[in-house]
Amino acid sequence: MTSPKYLVEFAGSLFLAMIVIGSGIMGEQLSNGNVAVALLANSLATGFGLIVIILAFGPISGAHFNPAVTLVSYFDKSLIAKEALNYIIFQILGMLIGVWITHIMFGHQIFEISTKERNQFSLYFSEFVATFGLITTIRFVSHSHKNLTPFAVAAYIASAYWFTSSTSFANPAITIARTFTNTFAGINYSATIQFIIFQLIGTVLAEVFYRKTIGVAQCK
Repeated sequence: MTSPKYLVEFAGSLFLAMIVIGSGIMGEQLSNGNVAVALLANSLATGFGLIVIILAFGPISGAHFNPAVTLVSYFDKSLIAKEALNYIIFQILGMLIGVWITHIMFGHQIFEISTKERNQFSLYFSEFVATFGLITTIRFVSHSHKNLTPFAVAAYIASAYWFTSSTSFANPAITIARTFTNTFAGINYSATIQFIIFQLIGTVLAEVFYRKTIGVAQCK
């Protein structure tokens, strides 16, 4: 029998993909070509949606919905390797199915490949910054104000849509999923691996930063 933790990681990831892709499509359709308005709709919907799914599923699985977050939980021994791997598998599956459901809702072909090129170094580096900031937010806020973590994460992601040139994917699973949607939120496969590599580098360095600063503070 599948663990409830994996089921809610699947469900949360599915809804996160629908929120990101669906709000991107809707924003683009209603903005009459105004990219700023479309991005505003996309970022607000993602921020609000994150609050809901983290509050709903957090008590069961920790509400990761992101292999980077799961990797950090493995680093601090909150998850063993098998659990972490299962989390990541269910996150990716949930994201992919979320994309396909969104395509059905908006009348797109179920299976698409994005043609949106995002293969500049500035965007890769932006993903490093975005993911470093996300993991830092989660680690530090959870350490001092755990009950506020859902709101801090949502606020960070909504703002990072605007202050990063890549619009802050900051999540290897959603990066993979967005490869399969030829919509506002898509990414061509030529940049998918590079995005993920820089996201993972940001994850590792954020964890090192957290341990160095919190470890020193606790010793004083």
